[in-house]
Amino acid sequence: MPALGADMTAGRLVTWYKQPGETVQRGDIIAEVDTDKGAIDVEVFVSGVVERILVQPGEKVPVGTPLAVIRETGEAPAPAPPPAPPPAEDERRARMRQAIAAAVTRSKREIPHFYLSVTIDLHRALAWLGERNADRPVADRLLPGALFVKAVALALREVPELNGRWEGERAVRSETIHVGIATFLRDGGLVAPALHNTDRQSLDEVMRDLRDLVNRARAGELRSSELSDPTITVTSLGERGVDAVFGVIYPPQVAIVGFGTVAERPWVVNGQVVPRPLVTATLAADHRVTDGHRGGLFLASVDALLQEPTRL
Repeated sequence: MPALGADMTAGRLVTWYKQPGETVQRGDIIAEVDTDKGAIDVEVFVSGVVERILVQPGEKVPVGTPLAVIRETGEAPAPAPPPAPPPAEDERRARMRQAIAAAVTRSKREIPHFYLSVTIDLHRALAWLGERNADRPVADRLLPGALFVKAVALALREVPELNGRWEGERAVRSETIHVGIATFLRDGGLVAPALHNTDRQSLDEVMRDLRDLVNRARAGELRSSELSDPTITVTSLGERGVDAVFGVIYPPQVAIVGFGTVAERPWVVNGQVVPRPLVTATLAADHRVTDGHRGGLFLASVDALLQEPTRL
């Protein structure tokens, strides 16, 4: 049973998409698991043949419990029985809220948060974005959110201690950058699936995957790796009209970045007050891992990248 977040302790096997004797390739969806975050597709991380099913549909087992045995060859046992019905939708909503409550309570209890913010002038970024979008159909246009996510990913190269996890009594930096995207679900829940290798993607790839991730999250079609892999989270409440969002770190991550509403406000440029599109970016970070100086450098890097959008 994969761990799909620090607050997850168990999951219920809903159904198997592969049966004993069938061949699987790395990355195939092999099963569906019901968790407090909803139904999640479980990927297989080896190629071979399903030899035995160890957990039957309807069974709830702790995180870390083997679900099946896969090897290159083997005789297949009898197929698993039909899947048990999933929990009622109201019950799932309540469980998701309980899971979120448990995660944020643990975070505020165990993680010494500190907070920083910076106001960023988006005049150049939005002008550049307008040029890029001029000849594109609406469905293919880049949105400011893609710039924010990519800027965060690249800034992590400058301040890598913010990209990782707290394990036991020490911080472990991640060699890869997987930005988690906080996604608010229609039923009131919240998930933060990962955009894998965000720093190595083009803006078009970030935008494409961002749309896909949000759509699948709201349709309940996320993969297990997308929930277990984030190395930092980005949250935005810009569409809700808030000036700034100061997030709660999602353990075992060590930082979360927030973006507020992009709004035109007075700004001083070369000694003159002019209207400029501004956004407030915030950082909540784990003081066991880093400090205000390094956090300030990170936000300064995000700002600098957004002033030169061609670098994104």
